[in-house]
Amino acid sequence: MTVEELAGRIPDGALLALPPDYSLVAMDLIRFLIRRKSRGLRLLGVPILGLSADLLIGAGCVAEVETSAVSLGEAGLAPRFTEAVESGSLKVRDATCPAIHAALQASEKGVPFMPVGSIAGSDLPKNRPDWKQDGEILQVAAIRPDFALFHARWADEAGNVWIGRRRELATAAHAARETLVTFEERREGDMLEDELLAPGVVSSVYVRAAAHAPRGAWPLGMPGVYGADDVHVSQYAKAARTREGFQRYLEEWVLTPRKSSSPA
Repeated sequence: MTVEELAGRIPDGALLALPPDYSLVAMDLIRFLIRRKSRGLRLLGVPILGLSADLLIGAGCVAEVETSAVSLGEAGLAPRFTEAVESGSLKVRDATCPAIHAALQASEKGVPFMPVGSIAGSDLPKNRPDWKQDGEILQVAAIRPDFALFHARWADEAGNVWIGRRRELATAAHAARETLVTFEERREGDMLEDELLAPGVVSSVYVRAAAHAPRGAWPLGMPGVYGADDVHVSQYAKAARTREGFQRYLEEWVLTPRKSSSPA
């Protein structure tokens, strides 16, 4: 499939599991969701959100997020997320990294909840009626995303995708109803038959569709292929502090398809 066709599979209002910026983010797919004017999306950070979420929020595509944090890392706060929270236009379900991992593991295993150690001293359980405190144990309700979205180094002829050590992506793929993947390169054969590659593979059993997208994580990185474009991300963070600056960024770098290394 093409990346545009992948985006077309995602209806308004869907719950999307998205990886953090340091993982493997399907940025080309995010840009197509903005171009098709998706609305009412719900985002789940696995376990946090970054540039992809900030772009979707600023473009008016998002109604709700559940995450442990939204950050642009060294580039600072996520400006469109910050303004949306302050204005009350975005619903936020506060979580913590262990709770999100546990909730996805519950869906992965087909159980209604997963126990985690108590979040001592935190007010989070008071604001999460779907979490149940039982002494020192917190019972976290399962989360089943409608879609898990990520970018992979390789996809093979058997439909498997390779994510290396990013095991949170495998958990999200196992938990989600559908997994949609963009990938850098196509490999011949079946990676599950390779003893060295197999531990980093998400089986085709869990992958609904994949699309070839060279440099599809840009301006974020693909380990072993290209690094993150820190200059571009920093310039985005500066531009997106205002709605006008964000709109100019959208028009130049999202609404007009292009590939480059950094904004002028």
